[in-house]
Amino acid sequence: MKKIYLSIIGMLFISSMVMAQTTDNASDDFKPSGSPIVTIFSDFSSITSGSYTNTKGANVSSATNNTFELSRAYFGYAYNFSPDFSAKVLFDVANSSTATPSNFDAYIKNAYVEYHDNLFTVDFGMIGCTMFNLQESTWGKRYLYKSFQDQYSFGNSADLGVMAKVQFIPHLLSLDLSLTNGEGYKSVQLDSTFRLAVGLTVNPIKELTIRAYYDYYKRANEPATTADQNTFNAFASYKNKDFTLAAEYDQANGFGRVINKNTSGCSIYGTWFAAKWINVFARFDDITSNTLAGQTTEWQSTKDGQTYIAGVEFVPVKGVQIAPNFRYFNPAVKNAVASTTTVAVNVGLNF
Repeated sequence: MKKIYLSIIGMLFISSMVMAQTTDNASDDFKPSGSPIVTIFSDFSSITSGSYTNTKGANVSSATNNTFELSRAYFGYAYNFSPDFSAKVLFDVANSSTATPSNFDAYIKNAYVEYHDNLFTVDFGMIGCTMFNLQESTWGKRYLYKSFQDQYSFGNSADLGVMAKVQFIPHLLSLDLSLTNGEGYKSVQLDSTFRLAVGLTVNPIKELTIRAYYDYYKRANEPATTADQNTFNAFASYKNKDFTLAAEYDQANGFGRVINKNTSGCSIYGTWFAAKWINVFARFDDITSNTLAGQTTEWQSTKDGQTYIAGVEFVPVKGVQIAPNFRYFNPAVKNAVASTTTVAVNVGLNF
């Protein structure tokens, strides 16, 4: 079965190359070209955790931690072979530890070729996944905080596989399909399972975007405790020249392909474009999980709860984002983890 899937992927890739070679070049003036990609996330944060009494009845005292951090950097290159055929390579260098000195791990996040015309797009290789890329671009502050599905590990931002997108009605209705390894770009291995995803995006008016997404991740063959994972997302956003407002609902059954583990939640966020280089933003997340048989608290009790974010973003020049912000986490299970208050200044650089 896996050979059949790989054959399908290969045929799609070859088809995209043939289409690219046979497409009529509308412009004889086109010259192949490329550009480097550099993105850096850095911040200063002061995190205060509240005191609480744990499940053993012991009191855990409050504590404050102040840090300067270089959390992540992306380095890559994008190249256009023709008006409709391109490629991209991107390395992800992430701070993997809070220890001193910091430890950095490097991964290949993207390494794919793309065929694109006005109505049809095919990506093949280590591609960007479609689960939350729209939400991430709408939120627009990845350097400060991940989008909901990324933050709570519903899926991967990139994976090995193939993705096709069709614009049925330009600027109104599009469908995207992807078949990926399912492990993510940090754990690429050849096994007998795939993740199949489908997304439908509708723009009834220019300012409004509505999207529904579903994926199916087949269980592993070996342990009896594994399960098929099903993930669903509903998303809507409204954006005009003055503000952006968005909301999403997410649900995953068989989370992490573990039987009976379910989680769900919502995220609401918005940005007011107060001036040419000043944006005011706020966000609310709520995540919850079920209680497994024989347990007394939710299986994800250390993450379950509400997160509140508010701040001001300064964009003095294109490619520079500076955001003083406040975050508060209110845990759903009070004796599982402390509440935390974070005061931070986050910086994002793109060039």
